[in-house]
Amino acid sequence: MRITVFGAAGSIGGRIVTEALSRGHDVTPVTRRPVPGARTGDAADIGDVVALSTGQDLVISATRPAPGSEHELAATTRTLLAGLRRTGVRLLLVGGAATLTDPATGLRVVDGPDFPAAWRPIALACADQLDACRAETAVDWAYASPPALIEPGNRTGRYRLGADELVVDAGGVSAISMEDFAVALLDEAERPKHTRTRFTVGW
Repeated sequence: MRITVFGAAGSIGGRIVTEALSRGHDVTPVTRRPVPGARTGDAADIGDVVALSTGQDLVISATRPAPGSEHELAATTRTLLAGLRRTGVRLLLVGGAATLTDPATGLRVVDGPDFPAAWRPIALACADQLDACRAETAVDWAYASPPALIEPGNRTGRYRLGADELVVDAGGVSAISMEDFAVALLDEAERPKHTRTRFTVGW
């Protein structure tokens, strides 16, 4: 597949690029600042989105706004969708976990009593991002929410899929490594199971 990855310099985006390359895909990494081996481009610029998605099979976006600029996330997503409307390319979007339902409380993660106040801006921005996707009816998109805890770790190649509820283990822990999250995304890229919907994963 010919895959463009926006946010390729990030911790998750970089692992997505590594996983895609390991499977033999033709990957175009995109970063906002010049990085050797990557194309320079911005998911918030419709011209860049069109130019970098034309002729591709899939766009994966793993961008995140800088602290204090969380409000830009939904606008960037709408720009991505508008650009892909022109080129007809599928979008696989790395989103947030805070809009998932916590099976222990029945509440969205962001609405839980112990949710850190410092994380609320990005959590609410991700909620707006998901709403922007759900309003889109032309582009073939899928929104991937990580589990509650996602950190650098090992690639085991295993994970479980979920929909709108946190995937938890027998101890109630919702977690995955960034490496296995990338595995799940590339599995979705190669064998799509989700069209215009959100999914999540966890061990």
